[in-house]
Formats: sequence, structure tokens, C-alpha cells
Amino acid sequence: MGTTLSGVASAASRIRSALLFVVLDVLCILGGYGMSEVIYFRNRPPADYWIHFAEFLMMAILVTVASNRLFGLYGRIWRHAGSDEARQLVVSAASSVTLLLVFWTAMHSLGVSTAPPAVIVIGCMFATIGMGVIRFHSRLFAWQRGTKRMGLRVAVIGSRDAGAAAVREMLRSPGAGLVPVAVFDDDPRSHGLSLMGVPVVGSIEDIAQATSRYTIQQVLLTIPSAPPELVERSLRASEAAGVTMKMLPGVKDMINEPAHVSALRRAREPQIEDLLGRTPVPTDLDAVRRSLAGHRVLVTGAGGSIGSELCRQISTMDPELLVLLDHDETHLHDTAATIAGPSQQALVDITDRGSLFEIFERYRPEVVFHAAAHKHVPVLEHFPLEAVKTNVFGTMNVVEASALIGVRRFVQISTDKAVRPSSVMGASKRLAEQVVLSRTPDKGAFSTVRFGNVLGSRGSVIPTFTRQIAQGGPVTVTDPRMTRFFMSVEEAVQLVLQASVLSSGGEIFMLEMGVPVRIVDLAERMIRLSGYQVGIDIAIEFTGIRPGEKLAEVLSTPDEQVLTTSHPYINQLVPIQSPKAVFENDLNELKRASEARDQETARGLLFTAGVVAESRPVPDADARAFDWPALDEAEADLELEALLAHRYDPPGTGFGQVSA
Repeated sequence: MGTTLSGVASAASRIRSALLFVVLDVLCILGGYGMSEVIYFRNRPPADYWIHFAEFLMMAILVTVASNRLFGLYGRIWRHAGSDEARQLVVSAASSVTLLLVFWTAMHSLGVSTAPPAVIVIGCMFATIGMGVIRFHSRLFAWQRGTKRMGLRVAVIGSRDAGAAAVREMLRSPGAGLVPVAVFDDDPRSHGLSLMGVPVVGSIEDIAQATSRYTIQQVLLTIPSAPPELVERSLRASEAAGVTMKMLPGVKDMINEPAHVSALRRAREPQIEDLLGRTPVPTDLDAVRRSLAGHRVLVTGAGGSIGSELCRQISTMDPELLVLLDHDETHLHDTAATIAGPSQQALVDITDRGSLFEIFERYRPEVVFHAAAHKHVPVLEHFPLEAVKTNVFGTMNVVEASALIGVRRFVQISTDKAVRPSSVMGASKRLAEQVVLSRTPDKGAFSTVRFGNVLGSRGSVIPTFTRQIAQGGPVTVTDPRMTRFFMSVEEAVQLVLQASVLSSGGEIFMLEMGVPVRIVDLAERMIRLSGYQVGIDIAIEFTGIRPGEKLAEVLSTPDEQVLTTSHPYINQLVPIQSPKAVFENDLNELKRASEARDQETARGLLFTAGVVAESRPVPDADARAFDWPALDEAEADLELEALLAHRYDPPGTGFGQVSA
């Protein structure tokens, strides 16, 4: 009953609105054609003209109202009208004047006097202008209201489509509390012009000096997928002006948003990813979906940064079942809360061989992603036995369980620290890679994916810097020369999933990580991103390289042949393997040392087990990074520059990578 009454009331409201516009249109028609007649005849029309003119007016009213109805000019909310509605009004007017001229031609051929063609054309123009003013008055006179509006005074960077859309939305939506007061654009041709009544003041560098003149309180960067240089320039200009900055997200992020979400609601604070600037990588989602849809998938380390993101992305690929395996109850529960599809939690430590095999036998996964590992370099330097237990023999348990039940696709997550390792963590991950290679079954596509640091992971410097900035500093950096590769968690996982479908078995894949980033530059950007000035509000302190750390990471050694794949961001390595019998003997020695709790022997074996004699690490820039403070300063800088100078760009990618 209530719904019916509401529908009746709504219909009555629409009818009243349409009738009001019909009445107003009739007045515009009478006034427009009347003015046209006065201009044309100057109040000296022929005899009996008024009788014929009255008949013509009746025809003009019928034709115009019918045309407006046909082109949808009644029953609209004109407060938010735009170019489409204006176009419909013009098309309706053109149709009306055409029909009226046809009517005049027919009457003239019959010898009947009516309004002359000039009166018809000019009158239609006047009537259309009147109808347009009635419909667009809220837009036409928005500038008058804008000068009196109260709210946050916003400067917009970018005068193109996105900038115009943001200004238009602020003018349309006074309830949002945003008032556009200035536009900044690097194109000098736009300077001195105005965008919907808002002046284009100058380039980005002019923001600081224009802030007091226009009382700017916030800056909005409206260029989607803005390059990192532009984001940093805008951030620096806003910082110099003493105002905050927001930005519209990239095209990819806006596609993922619901269609009804406005541009202003999408605006967000700049993130460190915006300043590091990685171009979104192409992913063949159909191929990945085909490999996962309808299959049972298991992810180890599901509570970690990489593991949880793997679970989230895999859950969108319609697996038959997704098994989340982790030894940490809290992290496992948190990840499970983000999974929408069918999933099971397995609270198991991969070092517990019996429990692990029981889980594999229970769920019989067809695809396994192995992300479980200890990864904190400084911690594992003091606890090498834990690195051996989890990263080496835990990986062995997962690989052997997968091979036993016939897993058809297995992917291990590795790290750039496994290349010529200088740390316990890196050495243990190098051995884990060798374990997968040595135990790849004939009928299974078992592979490893190697990449660098992930933004925002629990092992990344990002959370550490964020915490230090929140505490007022100082931000601690080990060495001003230290560099690392970075990519987002989402991007890394997309490429891992893509690599999984490229595997036929026994590969080590290497992701293109772009160019290395200096950690001190990252710290400075994060400080500015938080609205502070480097060295004034927040200081940076250099603490010295910790045991096991390198100044620079590489993703492959000269002994590993690098092959391209069908994906421009994924390369395949041809690894150097020691004879199987030698490797198994090394593993047995490592196991005995681990069981005997002999830390020093285990530490030594981590660096030598499975290493081919002729390819053992030699002292060079990256391998001896932990000894660098003892080197001559000039010599160290030259070696680092030489290491960073050898970059290559895959065709069409625009990315570079350090080569050893």
C-alpha cells in the first residue's frame, strides 16, 4: 500500500514538473516569435496578418512542444544537465524550425499568407534561447553563487578532461563543501584563461606564490595515472605553499570503483607507490583463470603479505577450494576474513612434516603456491637454525608433499637476496630454490619466482619509516648509498600468477623490478608525503649497514643464463645446479648440524651447500657489501655506480634492471 502511494505521488510530481516546463515553453514560443515579428515588420504588418500569425503560433506551439517531448526535454532534473541535454535542445529546435518551414512552403503554395521564413527562423532562435535559459539557469549563473559559497578552497592541477570534471562537480555540488578557486597547468597556452569561471593561474611551481592571493587551502591533482615526477613536483609545491594535497587515483583503480562513485569521492592522499611510479603490468587474466578455476588451490604462508594477497587474487578466479595454510593463528584468521569464495583454514607449521602431509592428503590440492618463509635478515643472522628449519627443510616438506599427491602446478616465492647471498636469510632461500629444482617431478610444473622488495610488507622498510615518522623521527637509514628494488604487493602477485601458467617444470622465473631506488630517497619522499620537511621537522640518521645486508641487490648472477618469455616483465633463468648426489650429501650434513644445534656449522653449510665449485661467490661490489665501511669512500662510490650503470630495458617496457 505504501509503495503504491509513493509511486502515485512520484508520478504526480513528474507530471507537474513536465506541465510547468510546457507552460514555460509556450511563453518562450509566444515571446520569441512575437519579438521576431516586431523586428521584421517594425509594427507594420500587412492587413489581416495577425489572423494568419495567430494560426501560425498555434502550429509553432504544437510542433515545438511535440518535438521537445520527442527529444526528452520534459521530465528531467536540469540542475545537473550538461552537454548532452544542450545538444538535445538544439536538435529539437532544428527539427521544429524545419517542420515549420515545410509548413510555410505548403501554405505558400496554396496561396495562404503566414509568417515569413525570416520570422520563423529568428523566432525559433529566440524561443530556443528562452527555453535554454529556463533549463540551464542553475548552470549559467553558477559563478554568481560560487563567489559567495563557503567551503574548503581548492586549487586544481590539470585543466584537461579530469580537471574540468572535478571543477564541474565542485560547482554542481555545493553540499560537498569544496570551492574551486584556481587551476594550475603546465601548458602555458592555458594561462590567463578560465575553466568554467575558475582562473587558470599558472604552472605547478606557481602554487606557492598564488596561495595567499586565492586563499588556497588544499591542492587536488586531477591527472589520472600521473607519473611520479609530476606527483613529486605537485607534492613539493603544496609543501612549499603549506597546504595539503590530494589526488585522483589511476585509471586502473577508478575502473575497480563502482560507477556511481564521483571523482571527488575517489580523491585520496598520495601514497608511496605514486612516488615510486611503477606502470601497471599486463596480465593475461584469462590464462590464469583457466589454470585455477574449478581446481583445488593451497597457499602456504597465507597470513603473510604475499600469501594473503595471493589468496585474495586467487579467490576471484573461481577455484573449487582455496586452502589457507599458516602457523600463525591471528594472521590466518585475518586473511580468511578477506576471502569471499569457498576456503578452508589449515593451522599447520610447514616444519611439522606429519601434520603437513596430513593436510595435503585431506585436501589434495592441484595447485600450490609456497609463500611461507622466515624473511627478516637481521633476525635470522642470530638464528640460522630457524632459517634452516623453515626456509630449507620446511620447503622440502612442502615440495615432497606436493609431489607425493600429484600436484600439477607448484610455485615457490623467492627473493633477490638468494643471489650471491651475504645473509643467512638469502642463503637459506638460495637453498630453497635448489630444493625445488632437485625435487621437481616429471609430470609436475614446479617452478620458483624470484623478485625484490614488496611495498608495505611486514619485512619492508615502509612500515618502519611510517612508524618513525608518526613518532616524530628520526628516520633511520643504514647507508646513504643503499638501494633496493621495489614493487607493489598487487603487482608482484599478478606476475607470480602469470609466471605460474608459463611454467612447464624446473624453471626459476625472475620478475622485472624496474630501476633500484635509493633508500634515503625513499625516506625523504615518505617524510614529504606525511606533510613534514626533511631535516627540519623530521631528521634522517644513518646507522651503518647491519650484518648480512648488501648495499645493492641483483636478481641474477653471471652464471645464470637469462631467457625471455612471452611476458615482457617475466624472464626465465637457467640456473647452475650441482650434481644431485653432491647436493643431497650437502643437505644431509646441514640436517645433522641442525639437529645437533650446531649453529656455526649450519651457518657455513648454508653458504656452501649446493654451490658448484667453479661458480662459488667471489668478492665483488654486491657480495662484500657488509664489509664496505672498511673500504675507501671514493672506491666504494665508484663500485656502486658501476653496479648501477649496467641496466637494460626490455623492448617496449621502459623499465631497467641492474645486471651483475
